[in-house]
Amino acid sequence: MFTRRLILGSGAGLIAGRARAQDGRPIRIIVPAPPGGPTDILARAIAERAAPVLGQPVVVDNRAGAGGVIGTEAAARAAPDGLTFVLGHNQTHASNQAMMARLPYHVIDSFVPVAKLATVHHALVVPANHRARDIAGLIAAGRDGGKLSYASSQAGSASHVIAETFVRQSGMDATHVPYRGAAPAATDTVAGVVDFYVATFPSVAPLVQDGRLRALEIGAPARLPDFPQVPTAVEANVPFMAVDAWFGLFAPRGTPEAAVARFAAAALGALGEAAIAQRLATAGFTVSALPPAEFAAFQRAEVARWNEMVALTGVRIDD
Repeated sequence: MFTRRLILGSGAGLIAGRARAQDGRPIRIIVPAPPGGPTDILARAIAERAAPVLGQPVVVDNRAGAGGVIGTEAAARAAPDGLTFVLGHNQTHASNQAMMARLPYHVIDSFVPVAKLATVHHALVVPANHRARDIAGLIAAGRDGGKLSYASSQAGSASHVIAETFVRQSGMDATHVPYRGAAPAATDTVAGVVDFYVATFPSVAPLVQDGRLRALEIGAPARLPDFPQVPTAVEANVPFMAVDAWFGLFAPRGTPEAAVARFAAAALGALGEAAIAQRLATAGFTVSALPPAEFAAFQRAEVARWNEMVALTGVRIDD
């Protein structure tokens, strides 16, 4: 509802914005990830629909590397002229601040939040033939002298931090086994090389669907219609695991408020289109839009939350 009000209330401003369209210069969305991945898919969907509304080109600039730091730093150093934005996420704009001693930007001070766009839920999965049938059983297995192991998609990733939080909060004995990506982590979990893996659910949903993995909980507010057998984190009595991967647009600090509002309205308007929402759902996203002020409050709460998890787990990224 708020997205529709924002679009309607900003109509005059967007029309006027077309007349001031920076002499036709393109708007750039920096994506701190390679082409073809979830972040890139989201950015291109927004760019495609925002361009005709704004009356100027919107291009995607992939700057992958260093866990998103390279592209995010480039955005922080860009001119605050309303022509550069970055599609950040919970790592680039929350957890990195706590995990990296020499982060070359500040997740809050270097940026202006523009719009929260979407989320992806995490889930804890075990091999299909694992002896633990639920979260309580897994915790019991990890407390009864049988040391467990868990996969992560990368050391220092959200996958790692959430799983280690689970281990510490539950009093389990479990060893971290880092992988280079979600695919090999899931493959070894299916094979039983590790006992469990906290993954973004879209990356393992097909394996849960066909019975090769069993999901013991998902960090969603309610059970998913396609997976009614999977309890939520709250239902599984591990509410601290309801941690989403989230994605949103940011601008360099100092970007004029009018430019921020104009681009936010265009991006949120794109999310309100049924075709875009379906396209994102197919890619595993849940649309969860917030305009600038609400997104700023959300980000601050997330930074505090990740600070607590990193302090509890001691997970750091060597830089």
